[in-house]
Amino acid sequence: MSPRRSAALVVGVLIASLTACGGDGGSTPPGPSVTFGTQPPSTTTAPPTTAVAPSVAPTTVASTVPPTTVPLGDPVVALEPVGEFDEPVDVAWRAGDDTMFVVERGGIVVPVRDGVAGNPVLDISDLTEGGGEQGLLGLTFGTGGSAAYVNHTDNDGDTIIAEYLVGDDGTFDASSRRVLLGIDQPYANHNGGDVTIGPDGMLYIGMGDGGSGGDPERLALNVGTLLGKILRIDPTATASTSYRIPPDNPFVGVAGARPEIWSVGVRNPWRMSFDSATGDFWFGDVGQGDIEEIDVAWADEGGGRGFNWGWSAFEGSARFNEDQPAEGATPPIYEYPHGDAGCSVSGGAVYRGTTIPALVGWYVFGDYCSGVITGLHHTDRTVDSVLSLGNLPALVAVRSGPDRELVAVSIDGIVARIVPG
Repeated sequence: MSPRRSAALVVGVLIASLTACGGDGGSTPPGPSVTFGTQPPSTTTAPPTTAVAPSVAPTTVASTVPPTTVPLGDPVVALEPVGEFDEPVDVAWRAGDDTMFVVERGGIVVPVRDGVAGNPVLDISDLTEGGGEQGLLGLTFGTGGSAAYVNHTDNDGDTIIAEYLVGDDGTFDASSRRVLLGIDQPYANHNGGDVTIGPDGMLYIGMGDGGSGGDPERLALNVGTLLGKILRIDPTATASTSYRIPPDNPFVGVAGARPEIWSVGVRNPWRMSFDSATGDFWFGDVGQGDIEEIDVAWADEGGGRGFNWGWSAFEGSARFNEDQPAEGATPPIYEYPHGDAGCSVSGGAVYRGTTIPALVGWYVFGDYCSGVITGLHHTDRTVDSVLSLGNLPALVAVRSGPDRELVAVSIDGIVARIVPG
């Protein structure tokens, strides 16, 4: 692990010039890959069943709000460096603990307490290899904080979801490692990588479409595979399985469908979050070559249960693979074209803190390619303001902490708080 450098050295990096990113025509942030699984048939191969859940959102794809901007004014924010790390990709907190756990792609979790980085609380660098879209990619804690869930690729490039017990001091018990789920990855990219605990206590997992470009195997709308989906499981083990299927999942009892599926039709969901005030479910979905999108499932409309997010029939609101069904797709709440705004969205969180009153209720996200941090404001579920808040090159996540304040993460090494400007 590289030495932690002082915050003073980080400040200069915050104003560094942007770097462009490359990819398969739709650049993606680092995402996970993994192998095997332990619940029903755990492989992702299945009859090529293309379907949507019994209960889907709107049946037509409506036009999204055109990209608009407002002058930089209220809210005004600044970036306050926390420290510099070795390829950080995520941060997480557990209940009753102000410690920020920083996830490094190489397989290390570093605790930050009172602004000081401590010794690693987890090291799985022998179980994964960080690089490209692979490595240790996501971390979340169970409701009580005594269990942690990680999403990483294994040394074969397949996706693994694993649980660790966590001590009172925040140290992960390496001997308690329990693999919940393994998913074969046909290619090295589009592994998704996010895990988050919902307000319902269930574990939500973001899975990319398996990689390459253009969904070549048409997996995103195939309900016989876990790829290209948002999954929802109960991480509690049974006598014979490593997790449980929530009985209200939309594909429970549907022939040929995987019951873990919560919603279908995503390309590479990168950073998911629940609004702490409303329970609404937000995420960014990385586009192919032209469009990046932000998706939201309103809690009072089922929180995404059975939704079809459109890929690969659509890239954003634009028709993509003509051989994939267009009906039943839910359009993004916001999309932007590749260009100055970026080329690879990194999802964020709705701000519910107290230090920046003008930002309350805004969804804050970023872009890996441009580094631009953006705020979206909506009225009656229609975006009415889009504000450029700042810049952090190679941005991979915007997260909300236990105080509801926001933290931005750059894989170039920087973790920074978003504070009043």
